[in-house]
Amino acid sequence: MFRIEEITYLFYLGLIIVMILLTYFFITKKKRDLLKLADQGLFKSLFQGFDARRQWMLFLWFALALGLGILALANPQWGTKMERVKAKSSDIIIAMDISQSMLAEDILPNRMERSKRFAERLVRSLKGERIGLISFAGSAYLQMPLTSDYAAAEIFAKSASPSQAGTQGTAIADAIDLAANLFEEEAPYQKALIIITDGENHDSDALLAAQKANERGMVIYTIGVGTSEGAYIPVTQNGKKGYLNDRSGNLVTSIMNKQMIENLANAGNGNAYFLTQGNSILSDIKSAISKMEKREVQQQSFTDYVSYFQYFLGVSLLILIYLFSIKHLGFLIKKEQV
Repeated sequence: MFRIEEITYLFYLGLIIVMILLTYFFITKKKRDLLKLADQGLFKSLFQGFDARRQWMLFLWFALALGLGILALANPQWGTKMERVKAKSSDIIIAMDISQSMLAEDILPNRMERSKRFAERLVRSLKGERIGLISFAGSAYLQMPLTSDYAAAEIFAKSASPSQAGTQGTAIADAIDLAANLFEEEAPYQKALIIITDGENHDSDALLAAQKANERGMVIYTIGVGTSEGAYIPVTQNGKKGYLNDRSGNLVTSIMNKQMIENLANAGNGNAYFLTQGNSILSDIKSAISKMEKREVQQQSFTDYVSYFQYFLGVSLLILIYLFSIKHLGFLIKKEQV
């Protein structure tokens, strides 16, 4: 298995792209300014030492050396030994509301974006547990089964959108039933469902579904998104932004259903939170889940990794030595000619 030990160093590769663009701009500008002083033929005779193509190629070699040096700092590694290890974990499913009301902008930039950001942070905070993802609107959809692939979980959470919903609505009961069916029947109290929603539920069966799921060993936590004041629901029609109207032509105001969110958590023997509470939500949920009874699972894990930074560093140094020698060799040749 391939991995980067210090992945944060890879962000510096973006600086190389900026350097290349700036260098191209300055070399092109310098040549254009010199051409203004003389025509093409006179330019070649007056500025024999200036070669834009050569300068450009030398810089690209330098950029390559710098990039390889950054890769060396990041330390690419390859796993050489795989073992089966035992670990204790809980099964956690995150259910995200992707109904159209989640586009309301009573919290900035809108409920959907804030939900996705929270879900990404939630996934990162729950590393060590098995995580699954469900999205729901008019019905519930399985986005990702229970897994320890946290990178994939973040990607799925980040891509959540009302456009993925086949039908509109807020079918919380469907999401609860789908989550309950994903969990194994045995080993109760190791399972949790975290519902992120504005609570605009049009399904009277949600509380009953939460009670039944809790009887099967699933604890339900709810995260309320939105405000009690509410906001209009943005829609785009013919390329223009407008707001959703009801059948009578009146603007629809979406209000977070605080009572529903709290009732769901109570029925599921969990806790209700609201995004306006800030960072304390993550620590509270993590603390609650850490107290849950966990089960022992076998996982395949790489235990030995071989580093390959020295190869990238070696090639980088060779390129730099080559560039250094070209510079000084050219200087000596010019000196002898004089």
